[in-house]
Amino acid sequence: MATIEQMHAAVHGYVAAFSAGDAEQVVALFAPDATVEDPVGTDVLHGHEAIRAFYIRSMSMGAKLFLDEPIRAVADTAAFAFHVLVEGPGMIMHIDVIDLFTFNEAGKVTSMKAYWGPQNMRQTTPAG
Repeated sequence: MATIEQMHAAVHGYVAAFSAGDAEQVVALFAPDATVEDPVGTDVLHGHEAIRAFYIRSMSMGAKLFLDEPIRAVADTAAFAFHVLVEGPGMIMHIDVIDLFTFNEAGKVTSMKAYWGPQNMRQTTPAG
């Protein structure tokens, strides 16, 4: 079973790699046969190739992730809240998300489910 330390490291690594726009580093956190459902209710992606394509597309907007501590980790699962900021011309999009990761014995993510929808999105204008 993955340790609490491995799960916490994976969550922190995920947030940092996504914000850095490093899809390869994100994919490295996942087991080869992992699944991603983002958001829940959409098609489930299977395996590194599909996961890589998803993250390349997601990162292309320049989104940054900000972890809202604490991470909740127990058994083989970590749940964590974070918010996403996407800045565009004259606007900032905020998205509040909760992710659920399950892990294998090696500490690799075997499934990721993201819980968010339109009700978790809001748009503001830049200050200044």
